[in-house]
Formats: sequence, C-alpha cells, structure tokens
Amino acid sequence: MIKPVIGPQKTTHPLIWCAAVICTVFTVVVIITGVIVFVGYLVIRPKVPFVRVISAHLDSFSFYETGMLSTGFTIVIRAQNDNEKAHASFSGFRYALSFHGLDVARLEAMSFDVGKNRSVDMKYSFTSAPVPLDSEHLNEADLSLKENLIAFDLKGSTRARWRIGFLGSVNFYCHLNCHLFFQRNGNITHNSRCSSKSK
Repeated sequence: MIKPVIGPQKTTHPLIWCAAVICTVFTVVVIITGVIVFVGYLVIRPKVPFVRVISAHLDSFSFYETGMLSTGFTIVIRAQNDNEKAHASFSGFRYALSFHGLDVARLEAMSFDVGKNRSVDMKYSFTSAPVPLDSEHLNEADLSLKENLIAFDLKGSTRARWRIGFLGSVNFYCHLNCHLFFQRNGNITHNSRCSSKSK
C-alpha cells in the first residue's frame, strides 16, 4: 500500500493578509462616507445658486449716417441663493452685451455675498460709447427698427461658491448665454428669458 507523502503545509504570506485587511478597511470607509454624504444631502437639500435677468429696458437706440451706434440700457441682474442653510458668494461677475456680435457694454461687479434664502440685485443703467458700424451692422440696425424687434445678446459667467454643511464647499459657474429682444419703445418682449438656472 502506497503511503501519501506529507510535506510542509503552505501558509498565506503576511503581506497578502495585510493587503486584504487594508482593502477591507478601505471598502468600509468608502461605504460609510457614501452613506454620510447621501444622508447629508437628504437633510440639507442643497440648491445651486443662479443668476437671471429680472428686468431690462432699452432706453435709447440710435445710429447715424456716419455709422455710429449709440445705445442706452437699464438692466437688473439678480443673484439668487435658495439655500436655507448656506450662504453663497459670487465672484468674477462679468457679462458682455452685444448687438449681432458687436460688443456695446460690459456688466461687471466686485465679489459679493448672498445670505441664506436671499437674493442681491445688480442694477446697471448706462449709455454706451458710440460704436462704429460696418455696412452689415447698419443694415441690421435699420431692419431691427423697421421690424420693431431689436435683438441683443448677453453672455458671460460668474462663479458661485457655497458651503454644504459638513460636506464642504462647492463651486459652480453661472453661465448666461441668451437673447434679449426689445421693441422700439424700449420694452423687453416676453420671450426674452435669461437665467443660468436649468429649466
């Protein structure tokens, strides 16, 4: 009868055990962190601050045979923070107003804070410096007056920063890229929605 040959038993290397323990601990930490973040989100219900145009009026719009365009505006941009448990700060507030690709004004502001569930209105009332028009822009200006619909573009962004409790600070850019349509009397039309907030 053949007897089995019994040799030394193989044991798991200590480094493998250490790696297994580390992976287990890491997995548990990730799971716990995920649960904490999820519960924190449900409790705090964070909302992204946003900016929007709440009113705009075309005070003047005139161009001359010399090809110079002069415009005047009153525009109010609101920075809104709907968070009930977190302040928000806005910085890098820069927006450009243009007529068919031709810049007529820049709307800027220094950094500012918005309290919990509050808003801050930035009012701009100005007359732009005369802007030279080429033949294409002269035709656009003339056609706009004839059709009683004068279109401007408002583009730019500002950085919003707010702290979500123990979850830390969050940064978000509030972009505006919209059309503002005015009648000859200066009133803005109803289809000129302009907001960085998603619909």
